[in-house]
Amino acid sequence: MRIAVVCCSLNPTSRSARLAEALHAPLAAAGAEVEHIDLRDHPLPLCDGAAAYADPNVSALAGRLAGCDGFVLALPIYNYTVNAAAKNLTELVGRSFTGKPVGLLCSAGGRASYMSVLGFANGLMLDFRSWIVPRYVYADDDDFDGADGVPEAIRTRIAGLAADTAAAAAAFAATA
Repeated sequence: MRIAVVCCSLNPTSRSARLAEALHAPLAAAGAEVEHIDLRDHPLPLCDGAAAYADPNVSALAGRLAGCDGFVLALPIYNYTVNAAAKNLTELVGRSFTGKPVGLLCSAGGRASYMSVLGFANGLMLDFRSWIVPRYVYADDDDFDGADGVPEAIRTRIAGLAADTAAAAAAFAATA
């Protein structure tokens, strides 16, 4: 079973990227082959509903995602919603998520945005019939407390997300 972990942050010092990296070991322990994709390494055009779909970077990314059995999107939260790069990703390659489980891993500045990812999840469910893993990780500034790595309390939550995402991906792959 192959699970893509897509870091949607474009920030050079991204906490979302640190969270995505912390997901690799628990996913591998759950039996997943992990495909790491960092949008900082894949410049995508803004979706214009037309020519952007023919961009070679869009085609290459869609090709990497096509064979995956499940996904985890590492999302920064800005202004009470996921960042524009995550929305752009789904507009360009969202069909890759069709009928597959998607886990969500969020990094935000404060606690007040913890439900802000639900609108994005609804879009994945309605537009692409994705199956949203009901456990998601939401970490804010206080969770990191100035640490450079990922604190153990967050790693525990990440391990739960990894186990649930891997179980869902395995179940879906078995019925495909």
